[in-house]
Amino acid sequence: MRLVTIRRILLGLLLMLALGLALSLQRTPLVAMATELQPADIKEAKNFLRRNDPRRLETGAQRVLNVREQELNLMLGQAAKLYGQAAARVQLRPDLALLQASVPLPRLGAWLNIDAELQATSGLPTFSRLTLGRLPLPAWLANWGARQALQRLPAAFDLQLADDMIERVGFGAELLHVKYRWHKDSMAKVMSSLWPAGEQQRAYAYQEHLAAWVLTLPPGQPVSLATLLPTMFTLAQQRSAGLSTQAAAENRAAILTLALYATGESWARVMPAAQAWPKPAPLQVTLNGRDDFAMHFLVSAALAVEGGGPLADAIGVYKELSDTRGGSGFSFNDVAADRAGARFGLLSEQAPEKLQALVSRGLPESAFMPDVSDLPEFLSELEFLRRYGGTEAPAYKQMMKDIEARLAALAVSS
Repeated sequence: MRLVTIRRILLGLLLMLALGLALSLQRTPLVAMATELQPADIKEAKNFLRRNDPRRLETGAQRVLNVREQELNLMLGQAAKLYGQAAARVQLRPDLALLQASVPLPRLGAWLNIDAELQATSGLPTFSRLTLGRLPLPAWLANWGARQALQRLPAAFDLQLADDMIERVGFGAELLHVKYRWHKDSMAKVMSSLWPAGEQQRAYAYQEHLAAWVLTLPPGQPVSLATLLPTMFTLAQQRSAGLSTQAAAENRAAILTLALYATGESWARVMPAAQAWPKPAPLQVTLNGRDDFAMHFLVSAALAVEGGGPLADAIGVYKELSDTRGGSGFSFNDVAADRAGARFGLLSEQAPEKLQALVSRGLPESAFMPDVSDLPEFLSELEFLRRYGGTEAPAYKQMMKDIEARLAALAVSS
């Protein structure tokens, strides 16, 4: 009798689980994936960061960070795309945020759709409603689950630091308010929290290696990126030998180290612990004989491994459009260097061991950067518009198509 009862209980639990799963999963997403970033989006993001730079605050100063709904959705949409092409959006009302998200589950051929309401409190917001697909969950269960999830975040997410700094998160009409307090050591703590111990050790290995290797080069002489890449990727290949899951992480550290070096910086710029690390002697890094190409290439590669290729492409085009308004002018060859770097960065993640094998053997510049000497550059805004009609015009698109064809013909191409 007892065995029958246990079987019935287990069967009931399995049926409840199956029903919950069936109600939670849906065939179509609730939220459409964010569109690709446009130059106007990058300009908006730069203005947002400039308005809210906390380094200008006095120690102990209280600050209210105001984020418009449009800005928040731009950040949410791009961040969600990094996690399996997910999507998210939010609507902000007085004391209430309506959050929706869609997470793809390819193996099940389904979507997990999230529809939630967050209520403002005296501290952090709490769930007042949560629905997974067609399955409603009680608010207490949603809040308990959120607390459990936060406690299990990777070590890189310093919850204590956030708790010390953030005093309240509130909602207004199409506006998010974050009240926080800035301390003398807040920037150092924030930057340190972004880099777990393992990543710091990995970055140290590449900066130490670069510092030692640069000493073997003629002092003060420019160095081709084709000379720098093999030594860094040979190290990446050695450090990830037998550990294929580490290859992309090693490539990332190599690219970020080179990007910082080419722009005259080092890991100390973004990682307080790196202040005492060996510093490579400064040298001009060139690509096709130009230092600006090397910087375009490496910064775009770094952006690609950090935020995806479309982000690197959009920032590259935005930079060139900005240059037409008082800068050096729009240059299609700079855009080509941006795109080549973004492709290189993506390949370092998508086929990390293949790239290590190719680059460590040594490659000419023409293997990863096309000849762009014939492409127009230094175009003023008026000249750019007169000749190409803007980024949506046929003439501009034809130029971009030509650039993409050159990139596709490279030996190192994704």
